[in-house]
Amino acid sequence: MNKNSQSKQDGLYTVEFAIVGSLFFLLFFACIEIGRLFFTWNVLTEVSRRGARLATVCNALSDTSDASSVNELLGVTQLATFSGIQIIPNLTTDNIEITYLELDGSEAGSLSDIRLVRAEIVNYQHELLIPGLYLTLNSPTFKTTLVSESLGAIPGGNYTVCS
Repeated sequence: MNKNSQSKQDGLYTVEFAIVGSLFFLLFFACIEIGRLFFTWNVLTEVSRRGARLATVCNALSDTSDASSVNELLGVTQLATFSGIQIIPNLTTDNIEITYLELDGSEAGSLSDIRLVRAEIVNYQHELLIPGLYLTLNSPTFKTTLVSESLGAIPGGNYTVCS
């Protein structure tokens, strides 16, 4: 091979690697980010399911005659979000809302009217970690509605508290 033609191609492999490598790494990080997004959605689904299940069997009402006030201190939302273990970033007890409903879907006015319990994840934002692409995605609302069970009531008229 001619020495002159070889010197013209000295940096060609470096340029090719820069082009192909940047596309490869962009796709690689995008695949990882899609996996993280699916994991986050699965966790949010599980948190809404756990919240609804705990609310159906635990007494989360601050006043047993008023179903519209949910006592956050009794631990249902804390337990639903895995007791403070940070499985996904930015998920707090503020992101879960528990609503006690009548059969027609309206909010229950008293303890005796409660037939359904709905837990939903609201206002959760997922941050993408792709280098150079800083986006925050608003997640959809994840809802779980279950038929109310004991609501923490045990025979004898006492209520148990989940904590």
